[in-house]
Amino acid sequence: MTLTRRELMAGAGALALGTAAPPARARSANERLNIAMVGTANQARFSMDNVRTEEIVALCDVDENYLAAAARDYPKAALYRDFRRMMERRDIDAVIVATPDHIHAPATLAALETGRHVYCEKPLTHTVAEARKVAEAARRHGRATQMGTQIHAGENYRRVVEIVQSGAIGPVREVHCWVGKVWSGSGVVDNPPVPRHLHWDLWLGPAPERPYSPAYHPGGWRGFWDFGGGTLADMGCHHMDLPFWALGLRHPVTVEAAGSPYSWDMAARWLEVRYEFPARGAQPPVRLTWHDGGRRPPQFAEGLLPQWGDGTLFIGERGMLLADYGRYRLLPEKEFADHQPPPPTIPRSIGHHAEWIRACKTGEPTTCNFDYAGALTEAVLLGAVAYRTGQRLEWDPVSLRCPNCPDADAYLRKAYRHGWELSLQSP
Repeated sequence: MTLTRRELMAGAGALALGTAAPPARARSANERLNIAMVGTANQARFSMDNVRTEEIVALCDVDENYLAAAARDYPKAALYRDFRRMMERRDIDAVIVATPDHIHAPATLAALETGRHVYCEKPLTHTVAEARKVAEAARRHGRATQMGTQIHAGENYRRVVEIVQSGAIGPVREVHCWVGKVWSGSGVVDNPPVPRHLHWDLWLGPAPERPYSPAYHPGGWRGFWDFGGGTLADMGCHHMDLPFWALGLRHPVTVEAAGSPYSWDMAARWLEVRYEFPARGAQPPVRLTWHDGGRRPPQFAEGLLPQWGDGTLFIGERGMLLADYGRYRLLPEKEFADHQPPPPTIPRSIGHHAEWIRACKTGEPTTCNFDYAGALTEAVLLGAVAYRTGQRLEWDPVSLRCPNCPDADAYLRKAYRHGWELSLQSP
């Protein structure tokens, strides 16, 4: 199916990022939201399937094949290639952003600045500074927001948080998170002509201009710094979410990283990142270490842990808690043979997307709103900044700078191609 320009543009005019537009209309809990999609395939399709109770009124994608497939399922939706045009519509209440990372902040800010509620996939943004901008915009406009860390809605994470906070393993000073996945760019052998179904300039968006390569689209973009942030950016928000929630973490004071040989273009094939978080009230300081690309906590080699896939390890003064998305184990097992978990105190989730939909209509809070998700994303992305600078970073979360490493500024922020500049001033 080839889409005509009339179908793609659907009567919209130009809209610069951050230009004012009519705010989202008030909705009762029984009314259906009008939702617009930025991205229509892969994770975007998962989100569409989870908001079928609402009305999908607009679809935007730079890949006409993806757009055509979505249009067959939502024949009444208007079709767009450029989300900046779509945002001029007056009937959009809420926007879901499910694109490569480098588009997250521009699309999310365009939605927030025009009064829309937003659900954005993880990581919330491509850079640390963008995460702060997005969180501030959400706060300023008072919109319902949610980052797509849907594991947060599961029962297992809730039970782990309750056990850690009950003091069952004692004060926690050390945490490890790890995944075996590898997201690193493969060598770009050639640059064939841009496929007819792909609008390459719009796919690049704010990123520096470069020739098309199938190494970037549809899936390899995560391994290139201009578009993603490797395995850490892809998976960090899922796994680090658990210690952030359980221990009340927010801003690290120092971050340092080691990894595979550095490439200016391609993300690391493996990383180990060490974050130092300050004391929080009566809770002690915490060292959180991230491992990916096959690296794992030393406790595996020491025989202290059972066979386990990706996961999180809390090390307390009285024991350890090992967890993944769907299960947990208290260790040493003989020490916790008679352990009784505390009564559940965190309410069961109605569903990650459903929680956001309810918030859009009623103003009730979400659990991964952009204030929480922004701080989590900042910390995750700081690990990549530490790796790219090759230095131990001392982090000042107020100024969003590393006083001991001015070179970090080049990775905390980024330049935007002409026409894609963000409207908000840099923090």
